[in-house]
Amino acid sequence: MNSKFQPNAIPAASFGIGEVVRHRLLDFRGVIFDVDPEFDNTEEWYQAIPEKIRPAKNQPFYHLLAENAESSYVAYVSQQNLVRDEEGEPVDHPAIASLFEAFDGARYTLRREHRH
Repeated sequence: MNSKFQPNAIPAASFGIGEVVRHRLLDFRGVIFDVDPEFDNTEEWYQAIPEKIRPAKNQPFYHLLAENAESSYVAYVSQQNLVRDEEGEPVDHPAIASLFEAFDGARYTLRREHRH
């Protein structure tokens, strides 16, 4: 068997904890605070996404402390719908200070007490 081809293989995560990303289709950005290797939310949540833009489940999904022009919130986003944020600006979310320390223009440093 060719070890490079695994038909049901889940792609590796492209983004890491503390990285600032932007949604590819929707107007929001955020900082990653957790990663699921594949979809790990409810079927109801998944089915609520319009079928035309519903992502595949067999890819990493990211938990974000997110912001848009109106508010801050927690988002759950598939890898296919994220791109690196090039703004270089911090994310405005009230929970950031409890999880992260310094921001270097591209990513936040996870607080020591949250590191594994």
